[in-house]
Formats: sequence, C-alpha cells, structure tokens
Amino acid sequence: MHFIEQKDIFRKSLLTWYHEEKREMPWRKTRDPYYIWVSEVMLQQTRVETVIPYYERFIKTYPTMEALADAEEEELLKMWEGLGYYSRARNLQTGVREVLEKYGGEVPATRKEISTLKGVGPYTAGAVLSIAYGVPEHAVDGNVMRVLSRICLIEEDIALPKTRKIFEEVVMDLIDQEDPSSFNQALMELGATICIPRPRCLLCPVREFCAGFQEGRQEELPIKTKKTKMQVIPLTAFALQNEEGKWLLRKRPDKGLLASMWEFPLIENKEGLKPAKLLNESMDLQVEDLQELLSFKHVFSHITWEMDSYYARIRKMDSPPEGFQFFSDDEVMQLPKSKPINMIWDATQDVMR
Repeated sequence: MHFIEQKDIFRKSLLTWYHEEKREMPWRKTRDPYYIWVSEVMLQQTRVETVIPYYERFIKTYPTMEALADAEEEELLKMWEGLGYYSRARNLQTGVREVLEKYGGEVPATRKEISTLKGVGPYTAGAVLSIAYGVPEHAVDGNVMRVLSRICLIEEDIALPKTRKIFEEVVMDLIDQEDPSSFNQALMELGATICIPRPRCLLCPVREFCAGFQEGRQEELPIKTKKTKMQVIPLTAFALQNEEGKWLLRKRPDKGLLASMWEFPLIENKEGLKPAKLLNESMDLQVEDLQELLSFKHVFSHITWEMDSYYARIRKMDSPPEGFQFFSDDEVMQLPKSKPINMIWDATQDVMR
C-alpha cells in the first residue's frame, strides 16, 4: 500500500476542488442530522438524480422525526415507491422512533450510540456524524473505496467485509480535522464524478498523489471478486378484474423481498405453461378476455424476475381467493406497489382505453 506523505497538500487540493466543483444537492444546504440521515439512506444503491425529488417530497411530508415516527407504514411505503429496497424506509422509521424514545429526539453524536439505531451501519453513522456534527469520522462507501484503492494502491479485495477496515483507517489518517464534512463529501464526490469505474484522470485534482495513476494501473483497481451467479425466476403476473371492474391484489408478507407491498397474482412458471392453464392449476380461477400485456426482466441484488404479464376478466366469483382482496381503480392507485407491479398496472390502463 502506498502512503501519502504530503497530507496537508493533498487535503487542500481535494477540498479546493470540492468547494469549486461540487454539485448542488438539497441535503448539502442543511446540517440537520435527521435530514442528512434521510438523504444518506435514500442514496444507498440509488443515483443522486433519482433521489433528489424523493428527498424533497419526503422532507416536505415528514419535516420532523415526530412526523415520520407517526406515519402509517402503508403511507410511508407509498412515499418510497419507486426507490426500491423498501426495508430502508422501515428501518429509517424504526431508527427515528428509537431516537425519540431513547435519546429525547436528538440524533446521537457519537459512533457508539448512533450505531445502535436500526439500519445505521458504519457508513451512515460516519456520514451523519461528519456532515451534521462536524465529527472527524470515516464514511466509507463504494466510491470512497474506489478512490482510495487507486490513490493508495490498495490491492485487497473490496468485496470482502474485512477489507473495509483498511479503508476506514486510511480515511482516519487523512481526514481534515477542521472540516471533516467537506473532506468526506469530497471523497464521495470525486468517486461519483471523476474517479469513476473508467476514470477521468486528466480532470482529477489529486492525480499527483495517485499511485495507481503513476503506475498506470488505475483501471485495474479496485480489486473486486465477482458475485455469485444470479438466480433467475420465471414469473407470470395476472392483472385480473371481476364483473364489477375491481382488481385482485394481495399484500406480500411483512418480511422478506418487497415486504408489505401489494401485488397482482404472481405465479412461478418453471414448466412454461400457457397462462390460462397456469392460472387454473395454481389458483383454480377461470378467466376470459385474456390479453398479453408486457414481458420484461426486473433485477434485484440477488435474483432476477423474468416476467410475463396478462390482463383477464374473472368469471363469476362470490369471494376473492384466500389472501386476496378486490380494489377499485382509485384504491389500487393508493396502494404501495413495487416497480414491476406499477409497470403492469400502467400497461392495463392502455388496455382499458
């Protein structure tokens, strides 16, 4: 590993660049720890451009921790709809409730205490502490690891949890004690805009300190082992209406993938059965006016849904199947639904026109 010798010059170069070039973001206009917390949770595995409108709407709806703590889960999930990784929203609400109950409504200002909150890992803890409170704490995410693996020529596999400790120690060695907020954000910004997977080295403000660049190895780093093979699940979705024009949906379990979100009937179709036969064999439903909607893939972190979807009308039925309910158009619109279900819902509107 390469160690930076002129740390003061490195910090000055990085911070000067950041203050001149940083992107405008709404959460950079506040030091409110609650707002910083919300932004950092939303930014996990999600692009800045996607997060901004969600963040602004979220803060307007839940301007205080008390407002978020009191929110109904279904309302919260609807607010989060489209951001994905819905456990983030639940964990955030649980963590906020813990702050109100255990810490008198003050987000803890020490790593030990803030790390006890639901959903707050080492990165989120460091980001809130450094940005909101000005505490010199590390905040190591994927962008930071990419930047430092190149600058310091760190060749350990970043896919291994134990490797994060190396980067945390490097940050603590380099961090600006007077302005840790800007320092951590500058590393993140550098990784998001210049030190990207295919780096734009000629624009880098700290290129002269970069051992990876000096050795021509910047594109080899960081070293990361490939993930295990993605599991692919073939699913068929059915947007079904009864004679009254109401739609059949069910709520997913309160734990696991897309917990508590509402969905049309989803049936795994490993045998490749025709849709009418699949529906009849799996749910004992007879339908008519069957129409194909759309086929697409939806990729989660560990599985891919290969989806076919259909619209149909259910023949006379006295009551919905167990676990399902019927909803009007307006009611369906208000239910929190995942992105693939919303895509199918949008497709049904074209059929109904």
